[in-house]
Amino acid sequence: MGGGARLQWGDMDSLRLIEQWPVDNAAVAVVRPDGTVAASHGDHERVFPLASVTKLLTAYTTLVAVEEGAVELDTPAGPDGSTVRHLLAHTAGLGFDEHTVYAAPGRRRLYSSAGFEQLADALAAHTGIDFAEYQKEALLQPLGMVDTRLEGSPGAGASSTLDDLIVFAAELQIPTLIDRSTLDTATTVAFPGLDGVLPGFGHQKPNDWGLGFELRDGKDPHWTGKRSSPRTFGHFGQSGTFLWVDPQAELACVALTDRAFGPWAARVWPEFTDALLAELG
Repeated sequence: MGGGARLQWGDMDSLRLIEQWPVDNAAVAVVRPDGTVAASHGDHERVFPLASVTKLLTAYTTLVAVEEGAVELDTPAGPDGSTVRHLLAHTAGLGFDEHTVYAAPGRRRLYSSAGFEQLADALAAHTGIDFAEYQKEALLQPLGMVDTRLEGSPGAGASSTLDDLIVFAAELQIPTLIDRSTLDTATTVAFPGLDGVLPGFGHQKPNDWGLGFELRDGKDPHWTGKRSSPRTFGHFGQSGTFLWVDPQAELACVALTDRAFGPWAARVWPEFTDALLAELG
């Protein structure tokens, strides 16, 4: 394990579990709503690819655009009959990473990175600004996320550091760029009752999702823990990354690693989350 531990507020047993993760480098932080770091491990400044954790940044940028009046959640976007809301909630009917329509909007929960690319295209068209530049001006600069870059797909192409995502994790608990009610809407199930596949964890009935935010609810198996409240929301990435917020525990957690998601992550992430919540939740 590279990086070593930077523990704060005590030598926590849960953070010791990170030393057993089969990765070369991991950077992890536990963040309270006021932005204070309850505990951390690893290099705060190392840049990691985020993979699908990128979707959280894209979704939040979209929410800022909605509040600014650039678009509305029901603005047409993506396939015919689809809207910004459908794209955010993975119900536009698009395939995983291809711009092919497999279902009518609102009928199925089809997880789609292609949908987030079409979402970004729609925002660029309505704002007249390249999406990456708009995200920089609307989200990254206001929060001081100076080391975060979107250099690929708005569904999976960002990179960032632990320090930057600590700031974002605080924003997801006490929003400053959008109204609280907007975040509440985004972290409440959209198009309830739809089944679907949660990548890496199989078919879920239902596969609840908010507006860009995956919802814990009663999913089993899941990448968070059994102690995680049903209100937990966030995302994980195939690059071995995750960010969750548990409003009931009043905690968020960011984890960045340099090993692709696989059975190792499905095994150790829930164990770590449960240990963490047992200590701090």
